[in-house]
Amino acid sequence: MNLDELNERQKEAVLYNDGPLLILAGAGSGKTRVLTRKIAYLINEEKVNPYQILAITFTNKAAKEMKERVIDLIGGVAKYVQVSTFHSFGLKLLRENCELLGYEHNFIIMDSDDTLTLIKKILKDYNYDPKVYNPKGIKAKISSCKNELVTAENYEKFVSTPYEEVVHKVYKKYEKLLKKNNSVDFDDLLILPIQLFKENPLILEKYQEIYQYILIDEYQDTNEAQYVLSKMIARRYQKIFVVGDADQAIYGWRGANYQNILNFERDYPSAKTIVLEENYRSTKTILDAANEVIKNNKNRKSKNLWSTKGDGDKIQYYRAHDEKDEAKFAVREIEKLRKDGINLDEIAILYRTNAQSRIIEEEFLQHNLPYRVIGSFYFYNRKEIKDLISYLRLLHNQKDDVSLLRVINTPKRGIGLKTIGNLTELANQEEKSLYEVISSGKELEFKKQIEYLISCMDNLSLTELVDQVLEVSGMKKALEDEKTLDSEIRLENLEEFKSITKAFEEKNGVVSLEEFLLEISLISDVEEYNNEQNRVSLMTMHAVKGLEFDYVFVLGLEEGIFPHINAMMENSEIEEERRLCYVAITRARKQLYLVNARKRTIFGKEEVNIASRFLKEIDSNLIEEKNKEKKFEHEEKFNKKEMIRIEPVDYQVNDRVYHETFGFGMVREVTNTLVTVAFKLPHGMKKLLKSHKGLRKVDEND
Repeated sequence: MNLDELNERQKEAVLYNDGPLLILAGAGSGKTRVLTRKIAYLINEEKVNPYQILAITFTNKAAKEMKERVIDLIGGVAKYVQVSTFHSFGLKLLRENCELLGYEHNFIIMDSDDTLTLIKKILKDYNYDPKVYNPKGIKAKISSCKNELVTAENYEKFVSTPYEEVVHKVYKKYEKLLKKNNSVDFDDLLILPIQLFKENPLILEKYQEIYQYILIDEYQDTNEAQYVLSKMIARRYQKIFVVGDADQAIYGWRGANYQNILNFERDYPSAKTIVLEENYRSTKTILDAANEVIKNNKNRKSKNLWSTKGDGDKIQYYRAHDEKDEAKFAVREIEKLRKDGINLDEIAILYRTNAQSRIIEEEFLQHNLPYRVIGSFYFYNRKEIKDLISYLRLLHNQKDDVSLLRVINTPKRGIGLKTIGNLTELANQEEKSLYEVISSGKELEFKKQIEYLISCMDNLSLTELVDQVLEVSGMKKALEDEKTLDSEIRLENLEEFKSITKAFEEKNGVVSLEEFLLEISLISDVEEYNNEQNRVSLMTMHAVKGLEFDYVFVLGLEEGIFPHINAMMENSEIEEERRLCYVAITRARKQLYLVNARKRTIFGKEEVNIASRFLKEIDSNLIEEKNKEKKFEHEEKFNKKEMIRIEPVDYQVNDRVYHETFGFGMVREVTNTLVTVAFKLPHGMKKLLKSHKGLRKVDEND
């Protein structure tokens, strides 16, 4: 078998077959090439039976691609290699041995929705309030326990609060019902094989004989259950080959334990370690920057990426005025690249949190730049944002049946399809809106919430109104109670929506819900999707793992944004954030852009942020600053300090006023922060911020 295309380190990894092998594969160092050729070499040259090889990856897509590449190398014999994810392999073990665990052959796998329904039923049976004991939160806790090999019985040791007592009780009942229904959940596909092997040593020996050669990709991403399962099977022959990079371990929040790869040599004292440091992806400048950042982590194995691609261009650094200027900079640079003939699908914009994408998407839409959001929904197309906008539309127009139907049971209020069907029938009979015919039941409680919010509107700014909607509707509490990563992201997006209302208010002082809804409809109703392939990719830094682009923009490099504020209390979490930065940097092949903002409106509040520590860790000789010393040429047309007074004017009813857009008018109503003014047609009545400099009193000389 010809291995000439491999470098010396890669070749050594393929040829080594004398015991445990740890391949520390730096970003872009060709680890997949090594894995596929190692499988092919074992079969072709070492004459290993393909049935004796077990190759594990982390996605079905990666498993399919790996098998196809091995087939391309050695032909159809490679079809007999077991290439799969951990969960697929666990399912195979269960199917072959289910009776030993007390399951019948026709056992079913419950999906995420099924398990949530089951947990809801258990809570109902125990008369636990789902508003207090959120089903999704309990589901996530049970899943976490299983992946840490904590059984329902063992969990009792960790119970120290009333909430944990409820989790324990639900967990035990949940496990009994699964067994009773001859069903397993997704996590059981890892847990039950371990139980099988512990209870049946002869069965374990059988599989140790079958799978004598074990190859595991992305070993740094294994959790406790995956680690234990692979260690059990490999114990007899010690022919375990793991590939990974502790510097790219970024999934600690979902149970992955990168210590597994750091401890491999402790687990297998006879292990050989080979480090792949030659990068085939990026320029020397980009790799030097990545090395400079990651070397600040203490808990890692030392390696230094290098490349023969030459120095390449310096890293471009831009310190923006604010998040709008940050997005404008990215768009300007992308427009230049497009004019130079660069395909848009070779460009990526990375950010730490999904909420950051909103302002970027708006800028792309305004400049008609095609883009796609990978691993998430477009900001205005996200469920929680659509729900919030539907509430606002219903407050503005109670005859909006579409918006009412979207939110009448969001969050869950126990208003079912039968009730909605009855309301619809009654509304059709009386030729009224759904809102108008609501008169009893839980739907009346919902109507009272809407009426309360309507009564508050006159005394609230738009941002304050959004706060009230999130509180009164229960949307905020429902997501807080879930206590999952997904609910945290949704909460961040809802908080980010307040940045939109605040910017709208500051721009011209208007707090009219009607005008605000019209303005955002111009953005959210734009055709955001199209079938054109040549589009810029927008995604979080977690979502970009495994991808690469010629041109990469990393936005939001500020303390509190990246590293994220939630990670700044623990050194271990800061190290994971630094690994995330390393991943982001090493996605770039030709050019890297690092961008941050002097100030940023986050969740409706303006914050001044210092530059990220990760920027400071990069040698300044690798960086070229794009900023000019003079005033920013591309700042927003309005400046908050210029538009908002520190102290609001003391307006009185019947005062004559002048607004720079609407002209002369008369004050009709005054509250603590707002003033209602009657302007000449076509402007009419407008609600404005008292502190806005665009509005002023007029004297007799005006």
